[in-house]
Amino acid sequence: MHFIIDRRTLYVAKHPGRFTLDALKAFRANQGLLLAGAVAYYALLSIVPLMILIVIALSRIVPQHVLLSALGHLLQWLVPGQSKALVHELANFLAHRAVVGWVLFVTMLFFSSLAFTVLENAMSLIFVHRVVIRRRHFLLSALLPYCYILFLGVGALIVTVVSSGLEAVGAAGIDLFGTYVSLQGASRVLLYLLGLAGEIFVLTSIYMVMPVGRPSLKHALFGGIVAAVLWEITRHVLVWYFATLSQVSVVYGSLTMAIVILFSLEWLATLLLFGAQVIAQYERFGLEPQDAPKQPIKTG
Repeated sequence: MHFIIDRRTLYVAKHPGRFTLDALKAFRANQGLLLAGAVAYYALLSIVPLMILIVIALSRIVPQHVLLSALGHLLQWLVPGQSKALVHELANFLAHRAVVGWVLFVTMLFFSSLAFTVLENAMSLIFVHRVVIRRRHFLLSALLPYCYILFLGVGALIVTVVSSGLEAVGAAGIDLFGTYVSLQGASRVLLYLLGLAGEIFVLTSIYMVMPVGRPSLKHALFGGIVAAVLWEITRHVLVWYFATLSQVSVVYGSLTMAIVILFSLEWLATLLLFGAQVIAQYERFGLEPQDAPKQPIKTG
């Protein structure tokens, strides 16, 4: 087993281009773009009720303005360029939270879990070599999305506390040998690095939990780093594109925000699933010939 693992690492190190090409071919054979579209669509349905549930829960612990500011930073990672609009809608909802009854609460809880359910099914297609060997109990699959919602709520609380602390440190500054030195720039850099580390942690946890079976931490971290680096590049390109070249507001009018969010989520879902494909390709190395043709998923 150790020999196989050494061969995998050696092969990727010697032939990174070929390994990437093989992963892209397998991703295309698995209808990765189609799966990403499904994940993005249900994520669009899930993001608003999920944020509402997190805001309702955490607003009892954290002041509202601090919470919304931290969520704004969080949403910049998830939906670049549209975080202010979403935070504005969340603030409007908080002003009328008295209308939330049990029926609406259960409905939001259901819709907030849809994206995780679809993501688990998409992962099953990519990690089909695991599914054949071992299937997950249906009760565990049913509870998994809600456990992840709780996990994201705790993560949002940690982000809120850390970001507010860093902003306070940056605003204070220090007196260095009689000279006032502002720490605002340093706090922003530290906040970005912590956000990137949190991004890798979340993606790694998805690769650890969502697919059937339990991959090694090294494999999940490898996929998490790949997806995080690609998304960091992509989201900065998206911000630049929508701010300078895009004419989406002219074409879609009042639907602009929904279209932009859906487009961003589809890119994120594509990179998320491609990171999973990289892990699956790494795991399958040595189990089948390198030049074996990929069997595409057929519909109809």
